[in-house]
Amino acid sequence: MIMFDIGDVLLYGTKGVCRIEKTEQRYVRGEYKDYLVLRPVFDKDSTIFIPTDSEPARKKMQSILSEEAVMEMIQSIPDEDAVWVSDDNERKAYYTGLIDKCDRIMILRILITLHIHRTEQEQRGRRLHQSDEVILKQTEMLLYDEFAYVLGSTPKEIAQTVSAKIAERN
Repeated sequence: MIMFDIGDVLLYGTKGVCRIEKTEQRYVRGEYKDYLVLRPVFDKDSTIFIPTDSEPARKKMQSILSEEAVMEMIQSIPDEDAVWVSDDNERKAYYTGLIDKCDRIMILRILITLHIHRTEQEQRGRRLHQSDEVILKQTEMLLYDEFAYVLGSTPKEIAQTVSAKIAERN
């Protein structure tokens, strides 16, 4: 497992890009425990406390991508495969499982798939299924925040870039 230090920036599960601010002891369930204090980079009002002795929580901590990896992912958008699952419940479970694994390529494929599906639905005068909308927002936050941080941009600018790349698919 990768070790992180105070001040490091990392991707934490579905919370996105976070900075490790400090460690602190907290009194929980009758005992003092050590916690890492994470602050999401694009949500300064949030704080995440990670027990230092929790293996599952520490497994959610991943290094952020390199600038080269981010640029490769953005350039690959027109060529990435869609990952559509017809059944709503199966799709929700499949997508949620992929997001939980934090595989950025698969998260990118989900984002592309749902962007395309949303456009198709809008052309029919319809909307995305509610669970698809939630998953789309989650994938956007995860990828746009990480890409923006790595590239010194903003999530809004990344959203515009990604949308333009998705439009190239047609």
